[in-house]
Amino acid sequence: MRKFLMSATALAALATPALADLSDGKVKIGILNDQSGVYADFGGKYSYEAAKMAVEDFGGTVLGQPVEVVTADHQNKADIASNIARQWYDTEQVDTIMELTSSSVGLAVQALSKDAKKITINTGAATTELTGKQCSPYGFHWAYDTHALAVGTGGALVKEGGDSWYFLTADYAFGYSLEENTGNVVKENGGTVVGSVRHPLATTDFSSFLLQAQASGAKVVGLANAGMDTQNAIKQAAEFGITQGGQSLAALLFTLAEVHGIGLEAAQGLTLTESFYWNRTPETAEFGRRFKERTGAMPNMIHAGTYSAVLSYLKAVEAAGTDDSDAVAAKLHELPVKDVFAEDAHVGANGRLIKDVYLMRVKKPADSKEDYDYYDVLATIPGDQAFMDPAKSGCPLVSQ
Repeated sequence: MRKFLMSATALAALATPALADLSDGKVKIGILNDQSGVYADFGGKYSYEAAKMAVEDFGGTVLGQPVEVVTADHQNKADIASNIARQWYDTEQVDTIMELTSSSVGLAVQALSKDAKKITINTGAATTELTGKQCSPYGFHWAYDTHALAVGTGGALVKEGGDSWYFLTADYAFGYSLEENTGNVVKENGGTVVGSVRHPLATTDFSSFLLQAQASGAKVVGLANAGMDTQNAIKQAAEFGITQGGQSLAALLFTLAEVHGIGLEAAQGLTLTESFYWNRTPETAEFGRRFKERTGAMPNMIHAGTYSAVLSYLKAVEAAGTDDSDAVAAKLHELPVKDVFAEDAHVGANGRLIKDVYLMRVKKPADSKEDYDYYDVLATIPGDQAFMDPAKSGCPLVSQ
């Protein structure tokens, strides 16, 4: 009997070594994003709720230990974001940081996290540099990027006859990346870029920029911005009669949150690309309704992407048997991603999640059957077409 008890104790110890491998006896996830500025609805508090929802759906624990989610507002400032990230890592035992809306913030925190050997999963920022020249062995890019937006919206509008473009571009890394990626798609499809103008982040007066776009004679005015900037540009474009004069507006990064913000009357007819739509399948609809019950809003691709990122991270910790970043990163690369956001996806060698995205057109008010029933899905763009081939991304971690 003594031998049996000793053997049972030894087997139990072997079966649960992972408990000792969780630092600080818990997993702590940080959601760092804009909660008070132009991207507050784009991600903001809703991404925090999505992260908590994922933890709850996972069961609230991993490897027998609790999972905690914390959040902070980086105010769209890379220095503030970096200071928060350092504090989280150095004194608050945060294991991973996610969301990271705005590309300047995303790049800064990913670089800092690389030095700290901490995992970031970026769902809010767009620049392809995150998985390009500035990629990291601990950095992952989840929901979308400027390449996918360009292939989706840019490619579709050129094929519809919008073969000359003028860009209104947010004056920071995200805007430059989106303009460059879309411009390349336009040219590859036989179109031309006749010019561009850059505007400050969070500007409230687009009049001078819109007048330049109007004077360019371009068939398409590409809005290489996001959040409240895009909403304000669309509203003011209506006042200047941009579309009435025969030009089309291309909202290159426009989500369900922004459509809701300006309403169907103003947004109807816009073509856009998202990697998630709540009313696309019965499964996405069920998720969307659960999300709306707790937040009052339907999820966009940032919120659903954050939910998926948290789930995937917890699955990777469970599979690795530890929260050690090297082991978890290896599992994130290895495990397929199958959830309500990504039905059959995988992570490329550069950290980019490869999944399908959807080209959509905003409905006319008369065609909307309920609140947030805003899109007609025009096409599904396969992930290997939407996202850049990792071998061509410029990421030094990938064998060329």
